[in-house]
Amino acid sequence: MPKKSPNEISPVAHFEQSLEELEQLVEKMEAGDLSLEQSLGAYERGVGLYRQCQQALEQAELRVRLLTDPAQPEQSVPFDSSGHDD
Repeated sequence: MPKKSPNEISPVAHFEQSLEELEQLVEKMEAGDLSLEQSLGAYERGVGLYRQCQQALEQAELRVRLLTDPAQPEQSVPFDSSGHDD
């Protein structure tokens, strides 16, 4: 498998940074101090950050599935999102 160049960093590595930036954008927008143009720009940036976070979570889940059962990752059971251990 070819190694990634230093410029090609996995979205998983930037997840927390993207999430923090997204939270800051939401706070600014909720404060109501932005102009319409600034709000649209912040919304656009937020959508991009949301997509980056979603991609990072999907990649992290795939990595866990591959580690759990490398032969059949598609047969693994999805994580329980309810947070209950029954």
